[in-house]
Formats: sequence, C-alpha cells, structure tokens
Amino acid sequence: MKFFVDTAETADIRELAELGLVDGVTTNPSLIAKSGRNFLEVIEEIADLVDGPVSAEVVALDHETMLKEADKLLTLGSNIAIKVPLTLDGLKTCRALADRGVAVNVTLCFSANQALLAAKAGAAFISPFIGRHDDVGFDGMALIADIRMIYDNYDFETEILAASIRHPIHVLEAAKIGADVSTLPPKVLKQLANHPLTDKGIDAFTADWESTGQSIL
Repeated sequence: MKFFVDTAETADIRELAELGLVDGVTTNPSLIAKSGRNFLEVIEEIADLVDGPVSAEVVALDHETMLKEADKLLTLGSNIAIKVPLTLDGLKTCRALADRGVAVNVTLCFSANQALLAAKAGAAFISPFIGRHDDVGFDGMALIADIRMIYDNYDFETEILAASIRHPIHVLEAAKIGADVSTLPPKVLKQLANHPLTDKGIDAFTADWESTGQSIL
C-alpha cells in the first residue's frame, strides 16, 4: 500500500518524507486555508519535497474553468496530479486531462457507481471518503470493498485512494481489502508505528543492556 500525506503543512511533509514513508501528498482548499499561506506557493513547495504525485485541487465547478485552473496548477511541478470533484463537469474534465496524459484524482466519492464513472473517465486515482461515509451512518469499508470488486472485475487501472482516514484501524482494514493508497494525516501515519508491547520490549532491552555496563561505540 502506498502512503500519501494528507496535509498542507510543509514541515510535516518534510519530516515524514525524510523517514522514507511518503509516496505522495494530497491537499485540498480547506487544508491550505488552515495553513494560512498562498495556495500556489504551498503547492509548489510541496511538489519540491516529494517525488510522488501531489494532488492539487481545482476550485471551479464548471468544466472550462476547471481546465484553465488545471493548466495553471500543472506549471507548479512535474509531479502534480489534478484533483477534481465527482460531478459531471469534474468527470468531463477528468477525461479531457487523462487524454492528455495528466494524472487525475477524482475526489469526494461516496458510492461505487461514482467510482465506476471515474474509472470510465480515465481517473488515475479515486478518493472514497471513509470517515465521512461512516459519519452519516454508512459503512466506509464496504464502499472500499465494492469499488475493489468492480475495478478487479473489469481490470480498471484506477487506483483506490482511501481518504478521510481517522485512525490506524481505517488503514488496516483498507489494506486488507486491497486499497492501493491511503492518504493519512501526519498524526495517523505516525500512530501506525505505535504499540505498547513495542515500548515495553524496548524498555526491557534497554535496562538489560545498561546492566552490562557495555557500549557499542
């Protein structure tokens, strides 16, 4: 499974990229608004920090303006992927960009039928929102499973990008189902390494080593 960082905080991206755990980055207007910085500057800086795809989202709702915004965003880095909403205009834009060889991330997916349309439109990534789906009484993991089955049935190359991840169990379940990517807040990505028995084992090893009075260096 690939890990994308879901944030616009460049310091967090830099820290995680240095660990070798980051395969890409996803952003959206809300995340960049929280950063308080210029939208285009943030996208360009992020594109310099990672080698993998950086999803930069258009904000227009009509096809023609989406294309114009996409062309602007594509100048910010060779690894920019354009993120569009799962609307008819968004799907039209996805097809137009995909036909030009541009990677497109279709976002705000909440049904398997929507995911089917995105794959037909040539999306590189589909972003089903697990947490938000759960919030309104649906099963986010069932959505991932349905999309996985449909894509496998027809050999679609669109990658399933599990989004709106709230905790490590979301990552585990998405990986078991076969999602290609998880996009994680930095905090959740770090939590994947935590386990109380790991901490307990380190404490025991450290105490035993110190009792020997030895040093490796």
